[in-house]
Amino acid sequence: MVKQLPPRSEVPQEETWNLKDLFPTEAAYSKALETLQTDVAALAKKFQGTIQSAEDVMAVLKEFEAIYMQIIPLGTYSSLAASVDQTDDDAQMRDSHFGSISAKVGSQLSFVTSELLELPEEVLKQAMEQSEEYSHYLKELIREKQYRLHPEVEKALAAYSSAFDAPYGLYNTTKMVDMDFPDFTVDGKPYPLSYVSFEGGWESEPDTKKRRAAFDAFSAKLRDYQHTTAKTYDSHLQLEKITSDLRGYESVTDYLLFNQEVDQSMYHRQIDLITSELAPHMRKYAKLLQDVHGLDKMTFADLKVPLDATYEPTITVEESKKYINDALAIMGPDYLDMVKRSYDERWTDFAQNKGKSTGAFCSSPYGTHPYILISWTGSMEDVFVLAHELGHAGHFYNAHQHQNVFNSRPSTYFIEAPSTMNEMLVANHLLSNSEDLKFKRWVISSIISRTYYHNFVTHLLEAAYQRKVYEKIDAGGSVNASILNELKRGVLEEFWGDTVEINEGAELTWMRQPHYYMGLYPYTYSAGLTISTEVAKRVLDEGQPAVDDWLKVLQAGGTKTPAELSKMAGVDITTDEPLRNTIAYIGDLIDQLVQLTEEINAEAQPAK
Repeated sequence: MVKQLPPRSEVPQEETWNLKDLFPTEAAYSKALETLQTDVAALAKKFQGTIQSAEDVMAVLKEFEAIYMQIIPLGTYSSLAASVDQTDDDAQMRDSHFGSISAKVGSQLSFVTSELLELPEEVLKQAMEQSEEYSHYLKELIREKQYRLHPEVEKALAAYSSAFDAPYGLYNTTKMVDMDFPDFTVDGKPYPLSYVSFEGGWESEPDTKKRRAAFDAFSAKLRDYQHTTAKTYDSHLQLEKITSDLRGYESVTDYLLFNQEVDQSMYHRQIDLITSELAPHMRKYAKLLQDVHGLDKMTFADLKVPLDATYEPTITVEESKKYINDALAIMGPDYLDMVKRSYDERWTDFAQNKGKSTGAFCSSPYGTHPYILISWTGSMEDVFVLAHELGHAGHFYNAHQHQNVFNSRPSTYFIEAPSTMNEMLVANHLLSNSEDLKFKRWVISSIISRTYYHNFVTHLLEAAYQRKVYEKIDAGGSVNASILNELKRGVLEEFWGDTVEINEGAELTWMRQPHYYMGLYPYTYSAGLTISTEVAKRVLDEGQPAVDDWLKVLQAGGTKTPAELSKMAGVDITTDEPLRNTIAYIGDLIDQLVQLTEEINAEAQPAK
């Protein structure tokens, strides 16, 4: 049974992350914030209006980098403290205060890029030749030049940055603070409900009456806030549209894809191919779930139910260490040392508590170690989630060792490849260590329901919906709750056809994801998993050479485009072959589930 969540103050310390690695005390944080503001003012006084030669470029970038290194731990500390307890007024006010300071600092520093871009291109190229360290940063700056505005406009826009981030903050406050879910009742018995307990438990509850009742109660509360959430989202969209138009992009989509370093063809291909070619496989999977559970009908509320709930292993955080270590051992001793440190040094926040952000994420501040947020439920699925987030951690752990702060972060198109790669390594390890039919079925169903459903279905359908939203915004329109509900329902019905009933409440799932406030992020999950599926096959087939190539990719950070990084790993994402291979692989896994289910059922039949 899902229990009522405790307040953050009652959570055992060993289940929480250690933010003292960023700042040992609140006083140290406050002093660093003061120092930052003093140093920014000094940098502006020293360099503003003086950048003329290649040598000047090198000098300002060196000090600009040092300032950037000061900003990162401050922003990380304030945002992470707020993320684990949205009801903590002090943490929320600290985060808001940092946002205001950050906006002021950004405005003061905007002269750096503006003055660099006003220089003749030859001067920037001379600086690139003189410094390999800053050459990639300057190359990207030149690429951006056509979309930069007058320096005073850039300064004003930077000053407004915290206001531009306000819709995302309002979304989180509505979701994690204002929404108070009442108990739901089944057969006269009440059960507690919260955002975390629904997404971490009730959504995959094996008991159909409880699962559907939880879904209905959860959806009813979402519905109470649909108009506020829609207005919040529309405000974010209009800000993106205004920024896109001001900077001279042809569309919001072009604006949001620019920093991903991919063109629209790669974006649309990912959505179109999966929507059309993966749908038949996933409908087969939904039908299998319906048959195994003897459901009268298959509804949207039933799609997260495990294939074999009686076989779902439970696992503690301590027990997860062996699974993670064994699965990721192929990545080498340095990688495993990082994994060990993550447990020993409390890099991960495992706790379940009121006000904590839903889902899971990894924050990797340059200059210190990564931090992982997860709400540990004790299901084996948590091992896959933790492996996923450790994939992000391992990526930046490697990139930060080999790249400077400007070069460490790759395009978001590629960002989910290292994370999903780890999920594949866990799955392959589990499959190779057992011949038990039920265990094999459980592993494969976990790959489908967790790795591929989450990344190739949930996030992909978000992307298909998001594309329709931006079509309206690019046409000069706006959105409200009715429009968003209609768009979301249409995407779900197109994908699932008549196999799954899109019951009332399913259309509100657009309210559940923060990704819509992060640009064109949802589709990148399937893009990353396409890459990692192909690389995981290489690892299985070739072993160490493939691992060595992959480690070099991680170490390259953001110095190459997604296509170049993928090519280093032996995958050509400029064609549709990797995506079609991945879709075929998913179809094969689902066929194996059907076959294993038939064999298990046959074994269970009494002998005649």
